[in-house]
Amino acid sequence: MALEQYKKKRDFKKTTEPQAGTSKDNSKLHFVIQKHAASHLHYDFRLEMEGVLKSWAVPKGPSTDPKTKRLAMMVEDHPYSYKDFEGSIPKGEYGGGTVIVWDHGTYEPIETIKGKKAQDKHLLAQLKAGSLKIKLDGEKLKGEYALVKTHGMGENGWLLIKHKDEYAATADITKKDKSVLSGKTIAEMEKHSEKVWQHGAEEDIELKSDAEKPEAEITSILKKAKKKKIPIGMKPMLATLVDEPFDDPDWLYEVKWDGYRALAFLKKNGDTELLSRNNKQFNERFYPIYKILQTWSMDVVLDGEILVLNEKGISNFGKLQNWRSEADGDLVYYVFDVLWYDGKDLTELPLVERQEILGKILPQEDDRIRQSKVFRTSGKEFFKAAEKMGLEGIIAKKASGCYTFNNRSSDWLKVKVHQRQEVVIAGFTKNENTSKSFSSLLLGVYENGKLTYVGKVGTGFSDQLQREMMAQFKPLITSKSPFEILPDVNKPSRFRPNPPKAKATWLKPELVCEVAYSEVTSDGVFRHPSFKGMREDKPALDVVREAAVETEAVINFDEIAEVKVSKEVSHAKAIKPPKASGRKSLLNPKDETQVRKVCGHELKFTHLSKLYWPEDKVSKRDMFNYYYQVADYILPYLKDRPMSLNRFPGGINGKGFYQKDVKGKAPDWAKTFPYSTGEGEEKEYLVGADEATLLWMASLGCIEMNPWFSRVSAPDNPDYCVIDLDPDQHSFDQVVEAALQVKNILDQIEVPGYCKTSGSTGMHIYIPLAAAYTYEQSQMFAKIIVSLVHRHIPEFTTLERMIKARGGKMYLDFLQNRPGATIAGPYSLRPKPGATVSMPLHWDEVKPGLAMKDFNIFNTVERLKSEGDLFNGVLGKGIDLAKAIEKAKTVFG
Repeated sequence: MALEQYKKKRDFKKTTEPQAGTSKDNSKLHFVIQKHAASHLHYDFRLEMEGVLKSWAVPKGPSTDPKTKRLAMMVEDHPYSYKDFEGSIPKGEYGGGTVIVWDHGTYEPIETIKGKKAQDKHLLAQLKAGSLKIKLDGEKLKGEYALVKTHGMGENGWLLIKHKDEYAATADITKKDKSVLSGKTIAEMEKHSEKVWQHGAEEDIELKSDAEKPEAEITSILKKAKKKKIPIGMKPMLATLVDEPFDDPDWLYEVKWDGYRALAFLKKNGDTELLSRNNKQFNERFYPIYKILQTWSMDVVLDGEILVLNEKGISNFGKLQNWRSEADGDLVYYVFDVLWYDGKDLTELPLVERQEILGKILPQEDDRIRQSKVFRTSGKEFFKAAEKMGLEGIIAKKASGCYTFNNRSSDWLKVKVHQRQEVVIAGFTKNENTSKSFSSLLLGVYENGKLTYVGKVGTGFSDQLQREMMAQFKPLITSKSPFEILPDVNKPSRFRPNPPKAKATWLKPELVCEVAYSEVTSDGVFRHPSFKGMREDKPALDVVREAAVETEAVINFDEIAEVKVSKEVSHAKAIKPPKASGRKSLLNPKDETQVRKVCGHELKFTHLSKLYWPEDKVSKRDMFNYYYQVADYILPYLKDRPMSLNRFPGGINGKGFYQKDVKGKAPDWAKTFPYSTGEGEEKEYLVGADEATLLWMASLGCIEMNPWFSRVSAPDNPDYCVIDLDPDQHSFDQVVEAALQVKNILDQIEVPGYCKTSGSTGMHIYIPLAAAYTYEQSQMFAKIIVSLVHRHIPEFTTLERMIKARGGKMYLDFLQNRPGATIAGPYSLRPKPGATVSMPLHWDEVKPGLAMKDFNIFNTVERLKSEGDLFNGVLGKGIDLAKAIEKAKTVFG
């Protein structure tokens, strides 16, 4: 892009940023990376070229990890004099915000080209071709990088990619957040900015007043608020139930979410609390939300609702109640109010002003914390939309209303689509001749300080949920009924004139649940109740019968104006489903023992904090979560294959052993494959099948997964031929050299090969056979290939099977191709330091500098998201073996 574009975007009568400037260094090209807090924080990557700074905006900043590709959007060229600027660009002008020089230095093409002019010409040609390859010599960034034009991101979309070299690293380089010129962070520069572009250059300025800061839009509002300490221990404002929706221009409307009310207390020093409405801690219970809040550096108190969303964006209270880890659903924290900010009490400000402050201060980096959308619209139409979408109801809030702690206010009104009520669990019944833990729950609410019976509920429970609830009930069992008036639990009704005989067990009235019902009978009992879930966030003494107030008693209808229905009232605007993302973890980070249902089977996971990789601080829990997250990728290579169980129940430093026979030891639902030892003894292999099988193997301490090369349907016919490069005392660069020699030979005979690291010391190359040949034929072909490899690099390779006979050379193993032999499968963890993974590779990744520890439990999931399954061709069309052998004879003699 020419400098004219830069000039077109600026009115130099209003902004006096530089219009020109050239380099005085005739020997080297310069680069700069400026961290820029404009409307969105990003990094401006600028390369001196053609006398100007060719520029790209990199939203997430550069990476030193070759496996992490960063989006870089090309923007207009900037004057060379922009290179050293840090300070402020006036608000309201293009790019307004704070800038620091995050890194700078010199750069050159990767190719050896002498002279600045020649380098410049070469780089311009690469730029035009859409592939820049450069070597940086900065204070933070060093070594080789590529800027590659990408498709699908518009004409200005590029990728910034680090090459593998001595400067490559997996650590997040953007954590180094200080300027290489002033030593300031963005926040410090914003607070103490001393320079701005004025009069065609950077000049000293006076420190900004509060009104000139980015928070200017809310500064005037905050001035109205009183100074006050953070209100720890307060209880939130509650809404009054009314019987019907209404229209009023002085009210705002929002979705009534079906979740747990949650207050977030944050301090800049890192102190963070996530509490329920009765001050019960949610920090560990809903750890993903808590971890996000911990990263926010601000003094604030937020009010909102935690819920689990389905794929349509609708909340599911049952899933929330049973939520234990990310595998149970997508948690979202909808924030609808801000009560305290930066030392100021905001509760006496009107709602619309609190909403404005919330919109300005709420970070937008993570979709799991969102501002709950409010609408100026017709309440009646909004309620109809809520009904159609299957929502619980709507909330109406007076736009001018203040926030009152621990109060059920008429400034907040709720209208429910369905009849629902929180109730106290006062006991349970068990019918004669039932195998269930209980038949129904006995329910009550407080009226005038006394617990009143409101009926029983016997639907809405699974067997597992009943078992979990009974564990909660047992410590609360009492011989005395908590009701003042003892209910008749065997009383017949017109719906059940002959109810089964049931025995009541009473409980101390401490637990709260929620039920849905169709109506309330004349004696105050719920009709057709259905259990919806436990309410951990509400104390029993606060549970009173909730009767809807007549809307007319709350709203002054004389002042209702004609309200047009906003076009914003739509599913897409009111709610939105969670963003598509990779699979989350199965097990939560707290509980030492967890029981989870996987593929319909209950699995028990124990001793979850035990470190399986002590030096790397990787636990059993981490291993289980890894296999759950990569299940879709690893299972195709395990499915229908007998498995050798390589067990390390004590972790990688403990004793390991192989187990092949699972007869009488595997779960009833597990698939097995019988085999004979040749001495008449019948044994059974476990067969790879699904996630449950995978995780059961992991629960035995199977750190790595070792499948047969063939399936149970054709046990004598392998799906692939494997060449195993097994080094002795060689560097991994020599393993790479041998792998490339295999690739060269396969290319010449027109045979596809798929490579992966072993995760230990070597590499594996797979050749697809599609189960068309025997193990004997596969082994014979592998021997032909490795013999040709050995012919080319005899100085450090050998075909000798006996270790003593190898003389320290790399063993080119072709004998793995035999019935019952196994090696670690693709994406399998290995019991090695670094928690390494056997990782499929692009062939262009196989080059000197490749290291086994590049692929591990910490980065594999992200790699799979970006690269997908590179190995799937192994299970595809097989080669024509006869044709391949004939080709080898022709090419190599």
